[in-house]
Amino acid sequence: MPPAAAPEEASDEAPDAYSYAVLAEVWRGDFLESVHHGSVVCLDADGKAVLTAGPVDAPMYPRSSNKPLQTVGMLRAGLDLDGELLALACASHSGESFHLDGVRRILAGAGLTEDALQCTAALPIGAASQPAHLAAGLGPTRITMNCSGKHAAMLATCVAAGWPVETYLDPNHPLQLALRATLEDLAGEKSTSVGVDGCGAPLFALTLRGLARAFARIATAAEGSHEERVASAMNAHPEYVGGTGRDVTTLMRAIPGAVAKDGAEGVYALALPDGSAIALKIADGSQRPRPVVMTAALRHIGIAVDTTPQLAALTTAPVLGHGEPVGAVRPSAALAHPTPAT
Repeated sequence: MPPAAAPEEASDEAPDAYSYAVLAEVWRGDFLESVHHGSVVCLDADGKAVLTAGPVDAPMYPRSSNKPLQTVGMLRAGLDLDGELLALACASHSGESFHLDGVRRILAGAGLTEDALQCTAALPIGAASQPAHLAAGLGPTRITMNCSGKHAAMLATCVAAGWPVETYLDPNHPLQLALRATLEDLAGEKSTSVGVDGCGAPLFALTLRGLARAFARIATAAEGSHEERVASAMNAHPEYVGGTGRDVTTLMRAIPGAVAKDGAEGVYALALPDGSAIALKIADGSQRPRPVVMTAALRHIGIAVDTTPQLAALTTAPVLGHGEPVGAVRPSAALAHPTPAT
């Protein structure tokens, strides 16, 4: 897929809170209790938008959905990883034992230890790994933070390029400047804002349309390119990108060739080998409707969600009453699937 042109009217201002669309509805029985607003863009194989809802050309922080793009940038700067360790560089991992072992392997390959990590100390985010970690009497650590794979890869990139490792989180560090340039190249637009992510790394804003374009560039890249290496690693090792029971892992296992990455504050991006792509953000930052909206959007790029059991399970999310399902989170009318062509 050739690089797409930047949107003609891309804004450098954050979207107005009232410009978001209703993307998901929360039903308790037959009563509409709540709604989730947000934005979503679906691109076809030619890069044409087949669905937009909400502000898709305003800057937003992709959060961890930026990680595959950042990993491409690390390869361009000299990082030498492949397979599951390259997938782990793209991860918001669950903190399972194989994740932590992988982080240690990345660091050891660069001649470093856990002490070099500067990500924020945190508990594992996995549904099983966090209770086990706490039961062992352990608290927040840097290696169990879900971004430790990215940070280990950033450090390994610095070693490979001969850059200082002590200041790798500085936005003006050569590493971060290289990563910003790569994000802008893949997205076909300039990043208009720089923040600090939850893990402490610099965070570069993109539009949802730009994020979708970037994922399409990765999913359609020529064999042997840096982008294709990232896509192949994520395809082959989706459990390293997320973890046991994670919807991002389920999506990539269920859709051959898909490149998908979830992010904090309700962000999600996905692209297919034909170049079609989706990027979305839930405006209130909730994770609950994120898989529901993604699976609804998948229908717009030709994925048979309802006939694929792993995906069908993500099309709604349960609403509980007294610990039992009494309703569901469902996609809104804004995401209604168009009538199939006859």
